[in-house]
Amino acid sequence: MMDLDSIECVSSSDGMDEDEIQHRILHPHPHHHHHTEFSSLKPRNGNNNNHVVGSTAIAPATSVHELLECPVCTNSMYPPIHQCHNGHTLCSTCKTRVHNRCPTCRQELGDIRCLALEKVAESLELPCKYYSLGCPEIFPYYSKLKHELICNFRPYTCPYAGSECSAVGDISYLVAHLRDDHKVDMHTGCTFNHRYVKSNPREVENATWMLTVFHCFGQYFCLHFEAFQLGMAPVYMAFLRFMGDENEARNYTYSLEVGANGRKLTWEGTPRSIRDSHRKVRDSHDGLIIQRNMALFFSGGDRKELKLRVTGRIWKEQQNPDGGVCIPNLCN
Repeated sequence: MMDLDSIECVSSSDGMDEDEIQHRILHPHPHHHHHTEFSSLKPRNGNNNNHVVGSTAIAPATSVHELLECPVCTNSMYPPIHQCHNGHTLCSTCKTRVHNRCPTCRQELGDIRCLALEKVAESLELPCKYYSLGCPEIFPYYSKLKHELICNFRPYTCPYAGSECSAVGDISYLVAHLRDDHKVDMHTGCTFNHRYVKSNPREVENATWMLTVFHCFGQYFCLHFEAFQLGMAPVYMAFLRFMGDENEARNYTYSLEVGANGRKLTWEGTPRSIRDSHRKVRDSHDGLIIQRNMALFFSGGDRKELKLRVTGRIWKEQQNPDGGVCIPNLCN
């Protein structure tokens, strides 16, 4: 049995002052239902017939669903659900925000639990909130939130590292977003040969190069190259991210190589999913790391300008039906 006291409403409305709360209670939007908005509502695989919930989908029971909607943050309420002496309810997160005053009638809230509404919630089964993106699953009310945190149909965030971009959507939407809004270079093929030049290699802060997107095997990959401080030492790092889920990313391998003057550094690994943030991948050092002195040695000349040529390739591991051994599948 789930400990009901351990679950709270997670609100995204931090910073809402009391006047805003009161306005929201007294002037709600007509026919308002809380759903997460996405930049793209197309199914993730672009296939309208694959796991897409259509007209036969089981939609939330609207009246009960509205009862379980917090009137302040509009998120679904999870125990403990609080109520005032007049029966108005709100979630535990918003209870502290309204200074223990009911936002509807202004009466003191006290510590009254709405046990009846909590019991009603226990009996509900609702579709995943990502059903419009293709998730066909239906869950008990208290299991739904846990599933939605890891749902394979949840939208992806923009993988662009040069700014805090808030765009979310499926892969096809993000590819168009990267191309049109961030002006990212797009390439077709599974091999690459890139040259990175920087006039003042002493500057490390904010030295993030624009990423490059590759399309091969019907998938998209993001190649990152940037400079940052690793402890006290400035370094350069290149790594690849897969535009899809982690379980799909494991089907691919990539290699990176940089060198000159008879020396070279190589890296081979599995691309990380864009579910992992750019910073998380970078801070885990999961890629080709080049110390600045080595980078300048590869650059040649008077060592006052960074000139690095990074080459690499992407391949797909395929299962051999006869021998049961993974064999690389290279694109042409």
